[in-house]
Amino acid sequence: MATLVGKTAVITGAGSGIGRAAAHAFAGRGANVLAVGRSRDKLAATAEGWPSIIPLAMDITEERAPAAAVDTAMESFGSIDTLVHSAGILKRTPIGTISADDFDRFMAVNLRAPLLLTQAALLPLARSGGTVINISASFGQRGWPELSLYGATKAGLDFFTRTWAGELGDRGIRVVSVAPGPIETPILDNNELDDHAVATVHRLQELLPLSRTGTAQEVAWWIANFAESLAAYTTGAILPVDGGYGAV
Repeated sequence: MATLVGKTAVITGAGSGIGRAAAHAFAGRGANVLAVGRSRDKLAATAEGWPSIIPLAMDITEERAPAAAVDTAMESFGSIDTLVHSAGILKRTPIGTISADDFDRFMAVNLRAPLLLTQAALLPLARSGGTVINISASFGQRGWPELSLYGATKAGLDFFTRTWAGELGDRGIRVVSVAPGPIETPILDNNELDDHAVATVHRLQELLPLSRTGTAQEVAWWIANFAESLAAYTTGAILPVDGGYGAV
């Protein structure tokens, strides 16, 4: 159903995984999409066959990136209705081995970039009565050995969600989180996790009520739904899409 015709979504991390699936979900509903990511080749693959998806290759942690992304969206489409923060890094960080550079990189990608991009987009989001969608993680709602930086940044995104919902409601901007559980995406391979860490994540499916890992498309369906007009009374919500991980 073309329910988002005339709307524009800016999606980071759109070169693969949940970000790519979200770009396709929005485009499939008729929206224009600015697909932001680091790899030109991956973004080209995301946009292939989708005329309404424009790729923008950049490092979102660079100082001028937030303004450049907003300017590109406005020049290309004239509005920003939805901002999806899907870019993120995942890496084992056992306590005792964490460097200052590790800490700074996690904060830059997983927290600082969403913060600064949201700030840069406030005016067009207010004009459109738009929605900010943070992609956090069920891991961020529990302790998880050797993932302290990843979990802390994802918990921070959820805190952003609750706080911004209160701050931005009077501007007509809604803010929500989608918190995936174990999902089959390239993030496990792209972030140098060893075989033991990957196997641990995969073994989680044996403990889940639904007994399987999820797909990026299943997460993207919820992301796109939050941008629909019938979601207009929802803000500050954190939705787990995790096969029951958070429940048990």
